[in-house]
Amino acid sequence: MTNADASDARDRDVDGRARNSRPRDGLGRPLPYGAEGVPRQPEGLVRTPRETVSEAQVLLAKGRPFHAHEVFEDAWKSGPPDERTLWRGLAQLAVGLTHAARGNALGGARLLRRGAHAVEEWQTGRGEDRPYGMDLPGLTRWAVELAERVEHDSAPVDARTEAPRLGP
Repeated sequence: MTNADASDARDRDVDGRARNSRPRDGLGRPLPYGAEGVPRQPEGLVRTPRETVSEAQVLLAKGRPFHAHEVFEDAWKSGPPDERTLWRGLAQLAVGLTHAARGNALGGARLLRRGAHAVEEWQTGRGEDRPYGMDLPGLTRWAVELAERVEHDSAPVDARTEAPRLGP
């Protein structure tokens, strides 16, 4: 197979950027083509911050933290520059839960701590504990506690039962 053949076989969007259209399971793992997956989150949506929080909470409650991460990532990329640390941190928390649920204790713990640090950094810089109804101190506590637990017990966690409540 030539390089041209290899690139033609890859999923590409209209601009030629690689896009994987394989179905995915609830934790974002790729499934074989033709398999039944969960609905994917559309990429690049611009939502209000409250819509972002609401959509992410629904996905977290369904045990789909990978998909919640994609919602937070859209806010991170499209939101105002002074909020990017917040949304990036929330995306990292969701991906940390994803890794912990997949059984990657080390990666999960690292991302949970990194996300908690980003959220805490944003909160400290702004002096805001509850932007858009979210409980940031509660989220950082949840992340640090979960990171400690997954490090000590490397078994996968249940993404649905371990999902954080974003707000009160």
